[in-house]
Amino acid sequence: MIEKLPEMSDADLGVLMSNAERLVQTGTPKQQTAAQAMLPAIQAEALRRRDLKPAKRAPRGGRKAAVSPA
Repeated sequence: MIEKLPEMSDADLGVLMSNAERLVQTGTPKQQTAAQAMLPAIQAEALRRRDLKPAKRAPRGGRKAAVSPA
């Protein structure tokens, strides 16, 4: 499964991470063990993708109209 992580869409990776985090908390002992083993790889892939995306720039403020004395 770990080798398939790079092929997954961002949405699918997010769902997988959510499911793994949930199973760590509420799954059977077997599910908890499997989720704990997978979670570091899932998180690493998510971080790798985040680092590859260009940084979002803050919106630039528009020019303010000059107020001329009347």
